[in-house]
Amino acid sequence: MSDTEKNAAAGAQEEAVESPDVHFEPIVKLQDVEVKTHEEDEDCIFKMRAKLFRFDTQGVEWKERGTGDVKLLKHKENGKVRLLMRREKTLKVCANHYITSDMVLSPNVGSDRSWVWNVAADLVEDEAERQLLAIRFANAENATKFKEAFEEARETNLSLTSDANPAQEESEDEDKEDDKEDAEASKDAEESKEEEKD
Repeated sequence: MSDTEKNAAAGAQEEAVESPDVHFEPIVKLQDVEVKTHEEDEDCIFKMRAKLFRFDTQGVEWKERGTGDVKLLKHKENGKVRLLMRREKTLKVCANHYITSDMVLSPNVGSDRSWVWNVAADLVEDEAERQLLAIRFANAENATKFKEAFEEARETNLSLTSDANPAQEESEDEDKEDDKEDAEASKDAEESKEEEKD
């Protein structure tokens, strides 16, 4: 290659580099779309990175559900706490259920950084399924923090349901009293009719 060809090639490269004002108009204009996560009405009371597993009863083995942030979310209006976990990058839900009084965290065999619990209705993929779940954290300290937050959430939900039950019991008692009064009134009406006949 001659010197003039080299100089011409170098000049072309410099010319291409010197024009950073290149602008292309998009063919299609896209509008912003509002995406709802259904977490807007909830406050995050706990958030930590973990790996979630589910027990496959057919294969009799643990299968990985995903790695991501596990959150405990408290609803702003009713105060109930639920557990929600989304996979990293795809943000697909891998765990979604309310924490109920029958959920007890038990240590996983031979590990101080993982917990196992039963879920009566885990709402993943739009259908409720009974699952045995296990969650593993990076270290034992994080696992202990999760257990404390989980237990506190369970107590919160238990107190909400026990607060609702006395009101329900009172209304049931009032209904029973009303039924008794109605029964007594109808009995009195029947007795008065019998007296009129005599």
